[in-house]
Amino acid sequence: MTPIEFRRYIHRHPELSFEEYQTAQFIETALAAEGISCRRVAGTGVLATIEGRGEKKRAVVLRADIDALPITEATGLDYSSENEGVMHACGHDVHAAILFGALQKLNASRDFEGTIFAIFQPGEECNPGGASKVLAEKPFEGYDVVAVIGCHTDSTLEVGQIGVCNGAFMASNDELRFYVRGRGGHGAMRDKLNDTVSAAATIVTKATGLNSDTLVLSIGKVVADGATNIIPDLVYMEGTMRTFDKDVRESTWKTLQDIASKVDSIYGTTTDVDINHGYPTVVNNIRLADLARSVATGVCQVVELEKRYTAEDFGFYTEQYPSLFYRLGVGTNAGRSHSSTFAPDERAIELGVEMMIKIALTIK
Repeated sequence: MTPIEFRRYIHRHPELSFEEYQTAQFIETALAAEGISCRRVAGTGVLATIEGRGEKKRAVVLRADIDALPITEATGLDYSSENEGVMHACGHDVHAAILFGALQKLNASRDFEGTIFAIFQPGEECNPGGASKVLAEKPFEGYDVVAVIGCHTDSTLEVGQIGVCNGAFMASNDELRFYVRGRGGHGAMRDKLNDTVSAAATIVTKATGLNSDTLVLSIGKVVADGATNIIPDLVYMEGTMRTFDKDVRESTWKTLQDIASKVDSIYGTTTDVDINHGYPTVVNNIRLADLARSVATGVCQVVELEKRYTAEDFGFYTEQYPSLFYRLGVGTNAGRSHSSTFAPDERAIELGVEMMIKIALTIK
């Protein structure tokens, strides 16, 4: 099976986070056909192992995510999604195909020191993140992991380009939920009620006022199920906060609680603040980033990237091991990721395989 055939099968049969049962079975079957040992990890993920020569406790870990998104595909491709309302709109099918192609070649030669692990990881698209579940099982205990390597499709880069960033690359993320409760009632009888809507609006204003050079905070959903003359008993809100600074992250959690408490004291409301702690910051090991630039010479063009406020659960790996997460160009004609028409150029897969292998084999 070629990596492109592998990718098209997964693209045709996408599954949502932590529901990748058929995907995992397909991956296991494909790996078995190559004579590659594997087992389940994190429920619906697959962990493959290939041993080379020398000290087997030395390990390089390669990672690809395998979950899809709740989007109805509109690409018109011959291998479009057959699962209504679910689509590989973020390139995870490409990531998995690259990892499969790399394993094919690494297994055929086994010309490397130590052990190669490969994670086909579930659940990247939602908290708590499949990476955290993989690591909770301690699959690399007893090994000396010298690097964890992963890549992501990027439609702002052309095929033949990769994007690399030193140090902090992608932000931490936390999901915010506010439940503003009070005694609602007729809008004309304000002395008889708690204005939950005004309280919620004040929280939004004060919370988004925290935005700075080190913090991005947005409230994207507000539900106040009242009417022109009715103040509801409950206003519900959702949002997100992103930062690269651990201290800023933790202090903002407390600040949001303090904001809600002060607003409650003004409006007589009671606000529950639910902060769903998400992914940590993705921090690239500078030595590994430089290595990627070096092996790319003569193979592809390296584009220097700035840090970005999008998030990735790959950050869990970077917290524990030297790691590298880079971007792979799939062509500007691919369209916008997380959209129904996202269609990466499959020519990028060959370069993705070559780069992953070169990086893995060059790590000292």
